[in-house]
Amino acid sequence: MPATVLQNQQFRLAARPVGLPKPTDWQHVTEPVREIGDGEIIVKALYLSLDPAMRGWMNDSKSYIKPVGIGDVMRAGGVGVVVESKSPKFAVGDYVSGGIGVQAYWAGAADDKYGNFFKIDPRMAPLTTWLNTLGMPGMTGYFGLIEVGQPKAGETVVVSGAAGAVGQTVGQVARHLGCRVVGIAGGKDKCDFVVKELGFDACIDYKGGDVRAGLKEHCPNGVDVYFDNVGGEILDAVLSRINMKARIVICGAISQYNNTTPVKGPANYLSLLVHRARMEGMVVFDYAPRYPEGVAALAKWMKEGTFKSREDVVEGLEHFPDALLMLFEGKNFGKLVLKVADA
Repeated sequence: MPATVLQNQQFRLAARPVGLPKPTDWQHVTEPVREIGDGEIIVKALYLSLDPAMRGWMNDSKSYIKPVGIGDVMRAGGVGVVVESKSPKFAVGDYVSGGIGVQAYWAGAADDKYGNFFKIDPRMAPLTTWLNTLGMPGMTGYFGLIEVGQPKAGETVVVSGAAGAVGQTVGQVARHLGCRVVGIAGGKDKCDFVVKELGFDACIDYKGGDVRAGLKEHCPNGVDVYFDNVGGEILDAVLSRINMKARIVICGAISQYNNTTPVKGPANYLSLLVHRARMEGMVVFDYAPRYPEGVAALAKWMKEGTFKSREDVVEGLEHFPDALLMLFEGKNFGKLVLKVADA
Protein backbone atom coordinates (compact mmCIF):
# COMPACT_ATOMS: atom_id res chain seq x y z
CA MET A 1 0.00 0.00 0.00
CA PRO A 2 1.76 3.19 -1.10
CA ALA A 3 2.28 5.56 1.82
CA THR A 4 1.51 8.60 -0.32
CA VAL A 5 -2.18 7.70 -0.64
CA LEU A 6 -2.71 7.47 3.12
CA GLN A 7 -4.09 10.56 4.84
CA ASN A 8 -3.14 10.88 8.47
CA GLN A 9 -5.35 12.66 11.01
CA GLN A 10 -3.48 13.89 14.08
CA PHE A 11 -4.12 15.71 17.32
CA ARG A 12 -1.16 17.89 18.22
CA LEU A 13 -0.63 19.80 21.44
CA ALA A 14 -1.20 23.47 20.64
CA ALA A 15 -0.84 24.94 24.14
CA ARG A 16 -0.06 23.86 27.70
CA PRO A 17 -3.41 23.42 29.49
CA VAL A 18 -4.25 25.33 32.65
CA GLY A 19 -6.66 23.12 34.54
CA LEU A 20 -8.73 20.85 32.31
CA PRO A 21 -7.61 20.71 28.66
CA LYS A 22 -9.68 23.01 26.41
CA PRO A 23 -10.46 22.63 22.69
CA THR A 24 -7.97 25.41 21.95
CA ASP A 25 -5.19 23.32 23.52
CA TRP A 26 -5.37 20.99 20.50
CA GLN A 27 -4.60 21.31 16.81
CA HIS A 28 -6.41 18.80 14.59
CA VAL A 29 -4.51 18.39 11.34
CA THR A 30 -4.60 16.15 8.28
CA GLU A 31 -1.50 15.42 6.24
CA PRO A 32 -0.20 12.63 3.98
CA VAL A 33 1.69 9.78 5.62
CA ARG A 34 5.32 10.06 4.57
CA GLU A 35 7.08 7.40 2.56
CA ILE A 36 9.15 5.00 4.63
CA GLY A 37 12.71 3.79 4.17
CA ASP A 38 14.65 0.67 5.06
CA GLY A 39 13.92 -0.64 8.54
CA GLU A 40 10.71 1.35 8.88
CA ILE A 41 7.03 0.46 9.12
CA ILE A 42 3.62 2.11 8.90
CA VAL A 43 1.08 1.16 11.56
CA LYS A 44 -2.64 1.82 11.14
CA ALA A 45 -4.10 2.75 14.52
CA LEU A 46 -7.11 0.67 15.55
CA TYR A 47 -7.52 1.56 19.23
CA LEU A 48 -5.82 4.16 21.42
CA SER A 49 -5.40 4.06 25.18
CA LEU A 50 -6.67 7.13 27.07
CA ASP A 51 -4.98 7.39 30.46
CA PRO A 52 -4.89 9.93 33.31
CA ALA A 53 -1.11 10.13 32.91
CA MET A 54 -1.65 11.93 29.60
CA ARG A 55 -2.58 15.07 31.53
CA GLY A 56 0.82 15.11 33.21
CA TRP A 57 2.61 14.63 29.90
CA MET A 58 1.16 17.96 28.72
CA ASN A 59 2.90 19.93 31.48
CA ASP A 60 6.33 21.43 30.93
CA SER A 61 7.75 20.11 34.19
CA LYS A 62 10.22 17.49 35.34
CA SER A 63 8.76 14.01 35.40
CA TYR A 64 9.58 10.39 34.65
CA ILE A 65 9.17 11.09 30.94
CA LYS A 66 9.75 14.22 28.89
CA PRO A 67 6.69 16.38 28.23
CA VAL A 68 4.93 16.41 24.88
CA GLY A 69 6.31 19.33 22.88
CA ILE A 70 4.12 22.13 21.58
CA GLY A 71 3.22 21.17 18.01
CA ASP A 72 3.95 17.47 18.60
CA VAL A 73 1.44 14.66 18.15
CA MET A 74 -0.10 13.87 21.54
CA ARG A 75 1.52 10.83 23.12
CA ALA A 76 -0.66 7.74 23.51
CA GLY A 77 -0.28 4.01 23.52
CA GLY A 78 -2.31 2.00 21.10
CA VAL A 79 -2.82 -1.17 19.13
CA GLY A 80 -2.79 -1.32 15.37
CA VAL A 81 -1.94 -3.32 12.30
CA VAL A 82 1.15 -3.03 10.10
CA VAL A 83 0.05 -1.84 6.64
CA GLU A 84 3.50 -1.33 5.11
CA SER A 85 6.85 -2.73 6.15
CA LYS A 86 10.46 -2.40 5.06
CA SER A 87 11.67 -4.14 8.20
CA PRO A 88 12.39 -7.84 8.73
CA LYS A 89 10.91 -7.55 12.23
CA PHE A 90 7.33 -6.99 11.09
CA ALA A 91 5.19 -8.21 8.20
CA VAL A 92 2.15 -6.55 6.70
CA GLY A 93 -0.84 -7.78 8.68
CA ASP A 94 0.97 -8.11 12.01
CA TYR A 95 -0.98 -6.77 14.96
CA VAL A 96 1.19 -4.63 17.22
CA SER A 97 1.04 -2.53 20.37
CA GLY A 98 3.15 0.53 21.09
CA GLY A 99 3.42 4.30 21.18
CA ILE A 100 1.21 5.20 18.22
CA GLY A 101 0.16 8.64 19.44
CA VAL A 102 -3.20 10.30 18.85
CA GLN A 103 -3.27 9.83 15.11
CA ALA A 104 -4.59 7.50 12.44
CA TYR A 105 -1.16 6.23 11.30
CA TRP A 106 2.32 5.93 12.78
CA ALA A 107 5.38 5.80 10.54
CA GLY A 108 8.94 5.26 11.68
CA ALA A 109 11.74 2.89 12.54
CA ALA A 110 10.68 -0.57 13.62
CA ASP A 111 13.60 -0.68 16.06
CA ASP A 112 12.29 -0.81 19.62
CA LYS A 113 14.45 2.19 20.52
CA TYR A 114 12.12 4.37 18.48
CA GLY A 115 8.77 2.70 18.07
CA ASN A 116 8.58 0.45 21.11
CA PHE A 117 6.27 -1.83 19.16
CA PHE A 118 5.77 -5.50 19.88
CA LYS A 119 3.56 -8.11 18.25
CA ILE A 120 0.31 -9.10 19.93
CA ASP A 121 -1.97 -12.07 19.37
CA PRO A 122 -5.65 -11.13 18.88
CA ARG A 123 -6.50 -14.80 19.36
CA MET A 124 -5.32 -14.63 22.96
CA ALA A 125 -7.60 -11.71 23.85
CA PRO A 126 -9.60 -8.94 22.14
CA LEU A 127 -7.52 -6.03 20.88
CA THR A 128 -8.94 -3.68 23.52
CA THR A 129 -7.76 -6.04 26.26
CA TRP A 130 -4.18 -5.46 25.05
CA LEU A 131 -4.67 -1.84 26.14
CA ASN A 132 -6.11 -2.87 29.48
CA THR A 133 -5.32 -6.07 31.37
CA LEU A 134 -2.60 -7.23 28.97
CA GLY A 135 -1.31 -3.70 28.36
CA MET A 136 0.19 -0.86 30.37
CA PRO A 137 -2.64 -0.58 32.96
CA GLY A 138 -2.53 -4.31 33.64
CA MET A 139 1.24 -4.30 33.98
CA THR A 140 0.98 -1.25 36.28
CA GLY A 141 -1.47 -2.99 38.56
CA TYR A 142 0.31 -6.33 38.51
CA PHE A 143 3.86 -5.19 39.19
CA GLY A 144 2.85 -2.23 41.35
CA LEU A 145 0.95 -4.49 43.71
CA ILE A 146 3.29 -7.47 43.74
CA GLU A 147 6.65 -5.70 43.74
CA VAL A 148 5.88 -2.48 45.65
CA GLY A 149 2.82 -3.44 47.70
CA GLN A 150 4.13 -6.93 48.49
CA PRO A 151 0.79 -8.25 49.78
CA LYS A 152 0.55 -11.42 51.86
CA ALA A 153 -2.39 -13.80 52.07
CA GLY A 154 -4.86 -12.65 54.71
CA GLU A 155 -3.86 -8.99 54.55
CA THR A 156 -6.28 -6.18 53.69
CA VAL A 157 -5.63 -4.41 50.38
CA VAL A 158 -7.43 -1.17 49.54
CA VAL A 159 -7.38 0.31 46.03
CA SER A 160 -8.82 3.64 44.87
CA GLY A 161 -10.13 4.08 41.35
CA ALA A 162 -11.21 0.48 41.77
CA ALA A 163 -13.39 0.31 38.66
CA GLY A 164 -10.76 1.90 36.44
CA ALA A 165 -8.11 0.27 34.31
CA VAL A 166 -5.41 -0.14 36.95
CA GLY A 167 -7.74 -0.58 39.91
CA GLN A 168 -9.62 -3.53 38.48
CA THR A 169 -6.34 -5.37 37.92
CA VAL A 170 -4.98 -4.56 41.38
CA GLY A 171 -8.09 -5.85 43.13
CA GLN A 172 -8.29 -9.06 41.15
CA VAL A 173 -4.60 -9.84 41.58
CA ALA A 174 -4.92 -9.23 45.34
CA ARG A 175 -7.90 -11.57 45.42
CA HIS A 176 -5.89 -14.29 43.68
CA LEU A 177 -3.19 -13.84 46.31
CA GLY A 178 -5.66 -14.52 49.12
CA CYS A 179 -6.11 -10.95 50.39
CA ARG A 180 -9.19 -9.16 51.63
CA VAL A 181 -9.87 -6.56 48.94
CA VAL A 182 -11.71 -3.28 49.45
CA GLY A 183 -12.21 -0.87 46.56
CA ILE A 184 -13.04 2.82 46.48
CA ALA A 185 -15.02 4.01 43.45
CA GLY A 186 -17.48 6.71 42.40
CA GLY A 187 -21.12 5.63 42.19
CA LYS A 188 -23.25 2.63 43.06
CA ASP A 189 -22.93 1.04 39.63
CA LYS A 190 -19.14 1.02 39.78
CA CYS A 191 -19.14 -0.32 43.33
CA ASP A 192 -21.59 -3.06 42.38
CA PHE A 193 -19.36 -3.97 39.44
CA VAL A 194 -16.17 -4.41 41.46
CA VAL A 195 -17.95 -6.47 44.12
CA LYS A 196 -20.33 -8.57 42.02
CA GLU A 197 -18.27 -8.93 38.85
CA LEU A 198 -14.64 -8.61 39.96
CA GLY A 199 -15.01 -10.33 43.32
CA PHE A 200 -13.89 -7.56 45.69
CA ASP A 201 -14.99 -8.09 49.29
CA ALA A 202 -16.41 -4.58 49.54
CA CYS A 203 -16.43 -1.20 47.81
CA ILE A 204 -16.79 2.29 49.25
CA ASP A 205 -18.71 4.84 47.19
CA TYR A 206 -16.83 8.11 47.66
CA LYS A 207 -19.59 10.03 45.89
CA GLY A 208 -22.43 8.68 47.99
CA GLY A 209 -20.87 8.06 51.37
CA ASP A 210 -18.19 8.86 53.92
CA VAL A 211 -14.87 7.28 52.95
CA ARG A 212 -13.52 7.30 56.51
CA ALA A 213 -16.67 5.62 57.80
CA GLY A 214 -16.52 3.10 54.97
CA LEU A 215 -12.92 2.24 55.75
CA LYS A 216 -13.79 1.74 59.42
CA GLU A 217 -16.65 -0.57 58.46
CA HIS A 218 -14.94 -2.62 55.75
CA CYS A 219 -11.38 -2.64 57.11
CA PRO A 220 -12.00 -3.46 60.80
CA ASN A 221 -8.46 -4.79 61.13
CA GLY A 222 -6.87 -1.82 59.39
CA VAL A 223 -5.16 -1.49 56.00
CA ASP A 224 -1.97 -3.35 55.13
CA VAL A 225 -1.59 -2.27 51.49
CA TYR A 226 -3.07 0.78 49.83
CA PHE A 227 -2.78 1.21 46.07
CA ASP A 228 -3.38 4.89 45.39
CA ASN A 229 -4.62 6.13 42.03
CA VAL A 230 -6.28 9.37 43.17
CA GLY A 231 -4.35 11.17 45.93
CA GLY A 232 -5.97 14.06 47.79
CA GLU A 233 -8.54 13.54 50.54
CA ILE A 234 -8.93 9.82 49.87
CA LEU A 235 -5.22 9.24 50.43
CA ASP A 236 -5.49 11.12 53.74
CA ALA A 237 -8.48 9.02 54.77
CA VAL A 238 -6.66 5.74 54.13
CA LEU A 239 -3.54 6.93 55.95
CA SER A 240 -5.69 7.27 59.05
CA ARG A 241 -6.40 3.50 58.95
CA ILE A 242 -3.04 1.93 58.10
CA ASN A 243 -1.42 -0.85 60.11
CA MET A 244 2.12 -1.25 61.33
CA LYS A 245 4.51 -1.78 58.40
CA ALA A 246 1.80 -0.91 55.87
CA ARG A 247 2.81 -0.31 52.25
CA ILE A 248 1.33 2.55 50.23
CA VAL A 249 1.81 2.36 46.47
CA ILE A 250 1.69 5.77 44.78
CA CYS A 251 0.61 5.09 41.22
CA GLY A 252 -1.35 8.22 40.36
CA ALA A 253 -3.17 11.24 41.74
CA ILE A 254 -5.99 11.95 39.34
CA SER A 255 -7.69 14.27 41.83
CA GLN A 256 -4.72 16.63 41.52
CA TYR A 257 -3.85 16.56 37.81
CA ASN A 258 -5.93 19.55 36.77
CA ASN A 259 -5.21 21.76 39.77
CA THR A 260 -4.52 25.40 39.05
CA THR A 261 -2.96 25.67 42.52
CA PRO A 262 -0.05 23.64 43.95
CA VAL A 263 -0.63 19.91 44.32
CA LYS A 264 -2.02 19.01 47.73
CA GLY A 265 0.18 16.53 49.57
CA PRO A 266 -0.95 14.16 52.33
CA ALA A 267 -1.83 15.94 55.57
CA ASN A 268 -1.70 12.64 57.48
CA TYR A 269 1.84 11.78 56.43
CA LEU A 270 2.96 11.42 60.07
CA SER A 271 0.90 8.23 60.14
CA LEU A 272 3.76 6.74 58.12
CA LEU A 273 6.10 7.49 61.01
CA VAL A 274 3.77 6.26 63.73
CA HIS A 275 3.12 2.98 61.93
CA ARG A 276 6.62 2.57 60.48
CA ALA A 277 4.92 2.38 57.08
CA ARG A 278 6.38 2.82 53.63
CA MET A 279 5.06 5.00 50.78
CA GLU A 280 6.69 4.38 47.40
CA GLY A 281 6.00 5.61 43.91
CA MET A 282 5.96 3.27 40.93
CA VAL A 283 6.28 3.79 37.18
CA VAL A 284 5.38 0.85 34.99
CA PHE A 285 8.20 1.46 32.48
CA ASP A 286 10.67 0.27 35.14
CA TYR A 287 9.26 -3.23 34.71
CA ALA A 288 9.26 -3.32 30.90
CA PRO A 289 11.71 -6.27 30.66
CA ARG A 290 9.28 -8.31 32.76
CA TYR A 291 6.07 -7.53 30.84
CA PRO A 292 5.92 -11.07 29.36
CA GLU A 293 5.81 -12.43 32.91
CA GLY A 294 2.85 -10.23 33.79
CA VAL A 295 1.03 -10.95 30.53
CA ALA A 296 1.45 -14.71 31.04
CA ALA A 297 0.05 -14.60 34.58
CA LEU A 298 -2.96 -12.42 33.76
CA ALA A 299 -3.72 -14.26 30.50
CA LYS A 300 -3.72 -17.57 32.39
CA TRP A 301 -6.29 -16.30 34.88
CA MET A 302 -8.40 -14.85 32.08
CA LYS A 303 -8.35 -18.17 30.24
CA GLU A 304 -9.41 -19.92 33.42
CA GLY A 305 -12.33 -17.49 33.76
CA THR A 306 -11.16 -16.11 37.11
CA PHE A 307 -10.09 -12.67 35.88
CA LYS A 308 -12.17 -10.09 34.00
CA SER A 309 -11.27 -7.13 31.82
CA ARG A 310 -13.70 -4.30 31.15
CA GLU A 311 -13.17 -1.57 28.57
CA ASP A 312 -15.22 1.54 27.86
CA VAL A 313 -14.90 2.26 24.13
CA VAL A 314 -15.54 5.63 22.50
CA GLU A 315 -15.64 5.57 18.70
CA GLY A 316 -14.02 8.12 16.43
CA LEU A 317 -10.62 9.81 16.52
CA GLU A 318 -12.37 13.18 16.17
CA HIS A 319 -13.86 12.69 19.64
CA PHE A 320 -10.46 12.52 21.36
CA PRO A 321 -10.63 15.88 23.23
CA ASP A 322 -14.03 15.14 24.77
CA ALA A 323 -13.20 11.50 25.44
CA LEU A 324 -10.07 12.46 27.34
CA LEU A 325 -12.11 14.65 29.69
CA MET A 326 -14.21 11.63 30.67
CA LEU A 327 -11.26 10.43 32.76
CA PHE A 328 -11.33 13.51 34.95
CA GLU A 329 -15.11 13.66 35.24
CA GLY A 330 -15.44 10.03 36.31
CA LYS A 331 -17.61 9.23 33.30
CA ASN A 332 -15.69 6.21 32.04
CA PHE A 333 -16.60 2.77 33.35
CA GLY A 334 -13.56 0.55 33.01
CA LYS A 335 -10.50 1.15 30.85
CA LEU A 336 -11.14 4.08 28.50
CA VAL A 337 -10.29 3.25 24.89
CA LEU A 338 -10.72 5.31 21.71
CA LYS A 339 -11.60 3.33 18.59
CA VAL A 340 -9.89 4.80 15.55
CA ALA A 341 -10.61 2.27 12.78
CA ASP A 342 -11.80 -1.24 12.04
CA ALA A 343 -9.16 -3.92 11.69
